[in-house]
Amino acid sequence: MYFCSENRKYRETVFKKKIKKNWIVPEGVKPTELDLRVLALQEEGYLVPTKKLIKTPEQIEGIRQSGIINTGVLDLIAKEIHEGMTTGEIDRLVYDYTTEHGATPATLNYEGFPKSVCTSINEVVCHGIPNDEESLICGDIINVDVSTIYKGYFSDASRMFVIGKTTQAKQRLVDVTLECLELGAQAAKPFGLLGDVASVITHHAHQNGFTVVRELCGHGVGLEFHEEPDVDHYGRRGSGMVMVPGMVFTIEPMINMGKRDVFIDAEDDWTVVTEDELPSAQWEHTFVMTDHGLEVLTA
Repeated sequence: MYFCSENRKYRETVFKKKIKKNWIVPEGVKPTELDLRVLALQEEGYLVPTKKLIKTPEQIEGIRQSGIINTGVLDLIAKEIHEGMTTGEIDRLVYDYTTEHGATPATLNYEGFPKSVCTSINEVVCHGIPNDEESLICGDIINVDVSTIYKGYFSDASRMFVIGKTTQAKQRLVDVTLECLELGAQAAKPFGLLGDVASVITHHAHQNGFTVVRELCGHGVGLEFHEEPDVDHYGRRGSGMVMVPGMVFTIEPMINMGKRDVFIDAEDDWTVVTEDELPSAQWEHTFVMTDHGLEVLTA
């Protein structure tokens, strides 16, 4: 995930102006059926992607292969994670598995991030930095967020893990957050709007008494770690960018048990924590939009 603009209304207004003619067919080139459909939506005033966000079949296959390694990492963590394990041990497992499979952890040294994975426990929303002093205890819930580069292609996914038996409230938070991801993915339709995804996630979280973090969001991914578009998890139907087949992006709702407010730990300038120090949960997949709906590339 990455940070969204705080002044979203301003950003969307400026962005729309800049990309009013975002989808361009070069002069003398016959428009395809896809071109005609997207151009029509653009003329109606919808926010459409640039053509560079539409991945080729070869690129999608490259991202899929990266996703296979990414999934293998998370499967390994699922097998090995246990009470008493340090987050530093998790980091070493991620690094070793990734590099042994000819890939690179995307977070390692990314904008100064010092580790190969993000480990976010209980009230930590995301971007938790692994270390050898922090051990998992019974009742903890932890998000392990893995990102992989393989032959130049990026994939990104995270899972929640429950250490031993946790409280009913924490377990419900973990379960509802996964449901938010699944419902959001189901709401994503070819030529639909990203706001429809956000609306479903918002409704389900609020219906269950939880809140949605607004300062962070999903993102385009594949050829770079973070690409357009922003994939918000809080919003309304009928807003946001059109989802055109060939787009690859993450959905990764961050759901809080208490208030939605978060802050960044000043000690490391990375770790995002809930303001009220109540638990938070997150699940994430990388998806490609197809002619029939979303396909998971990190399953």
